[in-house]
Amino acid sequence: MNSRIFYQYSALIFASLLTACTSLDEQNTVDEYQYQAYPTIEQPADLADSDGDGVINARDLCQETAGGSKINNDGCGKMFNSNQQQQLHILFAHNSSVVNPIFVGQIKQMATFMASYPSSKIEINGYASKVGTEETNLTLSKERAEAVKQALVTYGVEPDRISIIGYGEQEPEVDEESELADTKNRRVTATVVTHDNVIEKEWTIFSRLPKDWETY
Repeated sequence: MNSRIFYQYSALIFASLLTACTSLDEQNTVDEYQYQAYPTIEQPADLADSDGDGVINARDLCQETAGGSKINNDGCGKMFNSNQQQQLHILFAHNSSVVNPIFVGQIKQMATFMASYPSSKIEINGYASKVGTEETNLTLSKERAEAVKQALVTYGVEPDRISIIGYGEQEPEVDEESELADTKNRRVTATVVTHDNVIEKEWTIFSRLPKDWETY
């Protein structure tokens, strides 16, 4: 009987000690993580990239690079010369300076082209067939050139960017006496060529040229 009581008390004492140790370990664990000091993270250098070209400001020599530009290690785009050309070739009826509606599309395209290149200017050349007097044909050629000029102005081209010249029956496109020649010689022509330095764009899946087009 006494032995049984002794073992029961011993078991209770052991359980109490075990519980106390477990509680102490848990408390120590909580304290360890609760009071642990976290390190302060400091960025060693300024990694800002204002123009988003992938080169940080600290070593970007061109900090206003246009989006999508092909750049070098200094963050600068590659420049190349771009020559663009737009032409007008408008035919007129006999003894008329009225622009036929079928040629309005050409005029709109030229106006759009010149809007894309604000520094461009255009010289409009008017011509006439050999039918009639030289004086009449000279006047008519100027009127045709003026009609095309006014159409360009209507579509947004500034008048001071346009000059006109009337050649009359001089400089025919077809130098012969025939109805076909007369039809081709009653005309207005103009060509605008631009010479601009353009930044090469980085290749994307939407580019028209292959990625390594320079090696073709």
